[in-house]
Amino acid sequence: MEVVNYASPNFGERAPGLSVNLLLIHYTGMKTCDQALQRLCDPSAGVSSHYLISETGSIHKLVDEAHRAWHAGVSFWQGETDINSLSIGIELVNPGHDNGYQPFPEKQMLSLIHLCGGILQRHNIPQRRVLGHSDVSPGRKRDPGELFDWRRLAASGVGYWPREKKFPLLCNSNSIVDWQSKLKRLGYNIEASGICDSNSKSVVTAFQRHWVPKNVSGVFDNETSCMLERLIADIK
Repeated sequence: MEVVNYASPNFGERAPGLSVNLLLIHYTGMKTCDQALQRLCDPSAGVSSHYLISETGSIHKLVDEAHRAWHAGVSFWQGETDINSLSIGIELVNPGHDNGYQPFPEKQMLSLIHLCGGILQRHNIPQRRVLGHSDVSPGRKRDPGELFDWRRLAASGVGYWPREKKFPLLCNSNSIVDWQSKLKRLGYNIEASGICDSNSKSVVTAFQRHWVPKNVSGVFDNETSCMLERLIADIK
């Protein structure tokens, strides 16, 4: 699959001692590929990604994988805060929630699967560390959002989806501290305070966008609880 070089000046060196172990997927939140390319290559914008994939599946390489692209912003995962130094970032052209959010086209998904397969192999990235921007920046970011098909991606060998497990019909007997602790164990930026504050609701919403996409309410309900139990059960 052809990759078009379209160099962005917006990059730096990865922090000393940090190497790539995470793949982060975004949407552009812009209406066209040309608009996204202009912004990601504009020195005054101060943003970039390693790759951009158009709606038709064209892949643009903006920053070499050896360098630190500027795509994650203020973010956190499993205690790490310099996500840019740890990750490869891929932007998918999609208007996003503020501009007519829409499903990701088949050609775009096929190109993403192809591109990600090589990245995971080159950097030995664990499948569980294929994440969305909203996972590492809950409350601040919503991409790639609930229309992104994480389950299909995992079935294609990119990323992770939990095995089917049987749990009681009513999983939602957990205390607030319990589910906060489990979300933190997965990697989310949340403390087990026992108080369902605004950050907790933002984290639950981000979790739902990825794992319970038909139920993005910010409320830790039974469906959300059952999925969380499935994810925790798969941790070895």
